[in-house]
This record gives sequence, C-alpha cells and structure tokens, in this order.
Amino acid sequence: MDFGTLQDGTRVEAAELSNSTGMSVRIIALGAAIQSITVPDRGGAREDVVLGYDSPRDYAAKRQYFGATVGRYANRIAHGKFTLDGHQYQLETNDGTNHLHGGVHGLDTVLWKFDEVTRGPPGRVVLSHVSPDGAGGYPGNLTITATYTLNERNELAVEYRARTDKPTIVNITNHSFFNLAGKGDVLGHRLGLFADSYTPVDATLIPIGERRSVAGTPFDFRQPRAIGQFIRDGRDEQLRIGRGYDHNFLVSGTPGQLRPAASLEDPVSGRVLEVLTTAPGVQFYSGNFLDGTVVGKGGRIYRQGDALCLEPQFFPDTPNHSAFPSARLDPGREYVNTMVFRFSVSRHD
Repeated sequence: MDFGTLQDGTRVEAAELSNSTGMSVRIIALGAAIQSITVPDRGGAREDVVLGYDSPRDYAAKRQYFGATVGRYANRIAHGKFTLDGHQYQLETNDGTNHLHGGVHGLDTVLWKFDEVTRGPPGRVVLSHVSPDGAGGYPGNLTITATYTLNERNELAVEYRARTDKPTIVNITNHSFFNLAGKGDVLGHRLGLFADSYTPVDATLIPIGERRSVAGTPFDFRQPRAIGQFIRDGRDEQLRIGRGYDHNFLVSGTPGQLRPAASLEDPVSGRVLEVLTTAPGVQFYSGNFLDGTVVGKGGRIYRQGDALCLEPQFFPDTPNHSAFPSARLDPGREYVNTMVFRFSVSRHD
C-alpha cells in the first residue's frame, strides 16, 4: 500500500498486518518503522497505541525515531569513538558530543526494501537494507533484515538479523513510543521491569560503567507501579540528569534466550503490554524530550510524558566498556535481536 511521498517525490510503501481479534499493525519502508499498532481495550474499543506521523515527510523532517528501526548502534556512544582490533573509529556525533541511534544517517532515515508480505495468519513482513562500509563511520558492509510477525495471540514479534564482511559493532532495536490509552499521558501507566540493576549515567547520559542495584531507589520496578510515582523526585541525581527515566536496565535471566523484560498496564482502558527479549538490556525512556513542538498523528501535540519507550538492546556505550556484554560482530557470525510485544487486557477496573 502507498503511504505517501518524501520531499523529493520518492514514494514510501507500507504494509498492514491484522488478525481476527481486532489487532492491526502498519509497517512503513522508511526506517522499517512501526507506524501504528491498533488494539482493543477491555470493552472492545480499538485505539492506536503508538506515536508517529501521518506523512513520510514528517518522519524525515521532524526526526523523533517514532517506531523506527534504529542503529547501526542504538543508544549512545561516548564522543562517537570506539576501538576495534587496535583501530579507533570516529562515528557521526548528533547528540552533543555523542553518537546517538546510528548518527545523522542512521537506519531510521533510509528506505528499506519490502522482501515479503504474508497476510497469514500469522501475518509476516520482511524488510532488508544493506548499510555500506563506512556509513556513519562504521566499518563493514552490513546486510540487515527486519521481520515483523503478528499472530492470533496478539503477539507482535520483531526480529533483527545482520551479517558483516568486516569486524564491526551492531546494536539494532525498535524505538516505538507506547501510550496504551491512545491519548493523554502515561504517568498513570503501571510499569514492571524484570531487572535488579541498571546502569547509571553521567551528565551526557553515557553509562559510568557501574551496575547499580535498583533496591530502595526510584528505579525499582520489580513490583509494578505507576510511572509517575517518583518521576519528579528531584532528590535523585539520575532522574535530574535524564529529566526522568532514560536508563538501561539489566534484564534478568540469560541473554540470548527469550524472556520477560517488562510489563505495562493502563488501568483505565485495561490494555496490557508485555515485552520479551533476547537482549541483555532494555532502555526505559519516559518521553522526557517530547516538548510540545511536534504535531503527530491526527494533529495531536506530543508533550513530555505522553508516551514511553521500552527498547531491548545492548547497553549504551558498550564498545567502550569491556565489562559490558560485547556488541562485536565478525564475518561468518550473525547478529540476532528478537523481541515480542504481547498485548492483552486486564479484566479488573
């Protein structure tokens, strides 16, 4: 299906998946992005629960990573520098002095190719892109696929795979902004995180190398609670630095195995989202930099706290921390990051 055109007239294709329970997902070629996820509430009313734009031109002109596939390295790398096999690489810097989400020309900015659209059930969409050697400063030609699968259990599986012809680093994830109510803010959403620790950051949101226990802090979501309960607690330096939550949590269990990372519930609509991942970490971002200057789908102004992100990935700045799980990818090996977004409803009010 046609999603519209970019400023230069280039057409952007889209594909839509749906199931018999009333859930639908739209994927666009620009950034291999999730443009919409529509799911019913406990009364059967359907709402779009992710932020985004109605036009490809807005995605290109007002870059916010809404629903996008981000990389080649998601999150931040300090000063855009890392060393591999004795050679220092300089990446594009686009977040102050740091590299963020693949830099100026990240995966969210390119047109991916639709390789497969299967209506199902289960429905499946496969997109591919080749990021050339040197793109954004990264070594190696990186061949990437993004696969979206929607089943009858309201599970949207997202799988990223990549291969390289030179040693490189890879960290690709999906950057959907969720609001399970479909409107208003998410401060009343109840969040649970399967994480006993997180990685605190410096003033530029780069991890300081420590793994800090969540116990007794505003970062303890081991028992689900409202996001807004401590988000404005100015006594916590980490919340002041991030303007809220913008931190990597260490997902309990064994990396490489699909396991629970997060749960999210909107008590009003009853919509529930569970996130499962094979990645070692999940970035919880509470939409702190949405400042009311962006107009999204349906003419809605997006403000601070109107949505949140749960991004399964390697830790930020991993290439500069030998104690973090390695993001290195060598020729002959395959990078895989699998995540599942499982939607349901709670029956209690």
